[in-house]
Amino acid sequence: MNARQARHVLTGTRIRERRLSLSLRQADVARAAGISPAYLNLIEHNHRPAGEALVDRLADVLGVPSEELAEGREEARIAALREAAADAAKTRTGPAPELDQAAEFLARFPGWAGALIANARRAESLAGQLVDLSDRMTQDPYLLTTLHEVLSAVTSLRSTASILSEGGEIPDDWRMRFHENLNQDSLRLSNTAQALVRYLDSFETEGSVYSPQEEVEAWMASGLAPIAEAAELASDAAKSLAAQHLARFREDADLLGDADLRVAAAMTRDPVALAHALSVPLDLVMRRLAILRPAGFERAGLLICDGSGSLILRHATDGFPLPRPADSCPLWPLFQALGQPHTALSHQVVTPEGRRFDTISMAMRTQRRSIGGPVLTLAQMLILPFDPERSAMREDALPIGPACRICPRDECDARREPSILAPLPS
Repeated sequence: MNARQARHVLTGTRIRERRLSLSLRQADVARAAGISPAYLNLIEHNHRPAGEALVDRLADVLGVPSEELAEGREEARIAALREAAADAAKTRTGPAPELDQAAEFLARFPGWAGALIANARRAESLAGQLVDLSDRMTQDPYLLTTLHEVLSAVTSLRSTASILSEGGEIPDDWRMRFHENLNQDSLRLSNTAQALVRYLDSFETEGSVYSPQEEVEAWMASGLAPIAEAAELASDAAKSLAAQHLARFREDADLLGDADLRVAAAMTRDPVALAHALSVPLDLVMRRLAILRPAGFERAGLLICDGSGSLILRHATDGFPLPRPADSCPLWPLFQALGQPHTALSHQVVTPEGRRFDTISMAMRTQRRSIGGPVLTLAQMLILPFDPERSAMREDALPIGPACRICPRDECDARREPSILAPLPS
């Protein structure tokens, strides 16, 4: 299966599976959608693409939202399946997983695919927690000090109790002193143990599937709930991250109100022109467009990284290839912006599946404390799905991908490790 076929395999298979589940004949569905049964047969077997208008008509006939039949929203899950297969291949023998059938497997068995992805993520999360706990047990100064305090209190209690029980006749004044020591040591042990329990409770729970960043990203994808609902996040780290992001978003909203942005966004799709018209910084406009998503920007996404290139916020759009938080594609324009601060960079990017996106990237530098303080850099990339009615297809589109390990682009100067996937045909 080549890359072009992979783009449509989910659509065709989903149409077929939905039709069969409703016990509808191919001829009846084709007639209702205004196409021939032969063409529908080609679509269902992934030999012909289905345009958006046709997918909409088929979705109406089959009684499902068109998004349920589209392939773009599942690209991240396909990448997750491939990562799960790669991890499994490291620890097992026998036939290798059929990576070129990942899309077909996801379309035909979404429940099994979801279970496999969830188990892979849980295994990765538990492995990460084990490493984190091991590091804390051996390196965390607070934990080491607290454990030493507990052991010290227990040793003191045992020594005093041993003297009282085995020391024979003890003068009353000394007995009173030992009793006082027992009381003080028991209080010290109780307070220290309670503090230790509270500290251990702040570790990620065993049932947590996501890292704190992934947990916050999933929460954001559900609709940016009010700050009170951030308390429902599982880990303390996720709650803290969510509070920081929400504080920034609310500060942005105070600087650029919803109504003003919606009115301006109706006039132009150019973020730079929007910033000029509203007399506000471009980075503010980029964040507000990605969070508010006004008309014309309903599927806008946003990536933010710090000066080290580490992603600190991933609020991407459907179909844009996102790896796990600790990995990324070095060809993303986001990272190019780090070397050209305060300059807007416009790029059109294309994924291995052939999906195009228009991007605006910009890095900002700040020196908050004093003239001698550290210079901090943040880079942002606004992601807009390609719309042929609003922008032209550029010949210099930048080929990007997810992480190198699950990217099929064999001819890539930025590759840093071999891919587990078969290379794209030239």
